[in-house]
Order: sequence, then C-alpha cells, then structure tokens
Amino acid sequence: MKMYQQSITLPKARRGFHLITSAILHGAPGIRDFRKGLCQVFIQHTSASLSINENADPTVRADFETWFNKAVPENDPDYRHDLEGPDDMPAHIKASLLGSSVLIPIVDGRLGLGTWQGIYLCEHRDHGEARNVLVTCWGE
Repeated sequence: MKMYQQSITLPKARRGFHLITSAILHGAPGIRDFRKGLCQVFIQHTSASLSINENADPTVRADFETWFNKAVPENDPDYRHDLEGPDDMPAHIKASLLGSSVLIPIVDGRLGLGTWQGIYLCEHRDHGEARNVLVTCWGE
C-alpha cells in the first residue's frame, strides 16, 4: 500500500457553498497515481466545513445557504461566543453539523464521485479567510 499527502490552500471565498472539486484535483495531482484506494479531504478550520453534493445546479448551493442560515441564525442572545462578530458561533455550529472531512473512493486514478456529485467548501463566515485543506490518499 502506498500513501500520498498534499496540503492545498484555497483562496478566500464569500460566505456560501462553493464547488472545489477541480481545485482539489489540480492541487493534489498524486491522486492519479492510485489504481484504487481512498482519498480523505480534511479542512483545517473550525468555521468552515466540507460536504459532497449536487455539482450542476447552483440553486442547490444557494438553498443550502438559506437553510443553514434559518436553522442556525446569527445574533441569538443565548450564544456567548461572539468574539469575532455575530457570525462567529453560528459558523462553528454549521461546521460541526457538516463536518471537517469527506472520504472518497479512488477508482483508476480518479475520484469515485457520482455524475452529479462535487466537493463543497462550506464557508460559514461573512469574511472568511484562505482555507487550508489536507488531502490524504492511500491504496494501490
């Protein structure tokens, strides 16, 4: 079994759900060296997350943002953690709900995503920063 690991810095993104599949493939070309295996993409932040979902219709990403803003509103008087503004605690909650990593099969040097699947960077801060992701692959 072999392993591959690559750190990728994604540029600043506005709040919302952003397709990053091509950025992952471009930034981690070693994925192509695996016939079969697994690839984990892990975000090294607590106020952004990763998810896999619809890669074609952008209204899906907009609807995700709408739902999360309704489910986890800003300015809740019960939140105590607001050092960085009203989006601070909601960003952490949203990141915990979605998670910090995705695990994807590798099939013949390609990510084994379905036809309509893509990897999302879920930016939960109004003024997010560049985000670091760690791509780790293992297999043969």
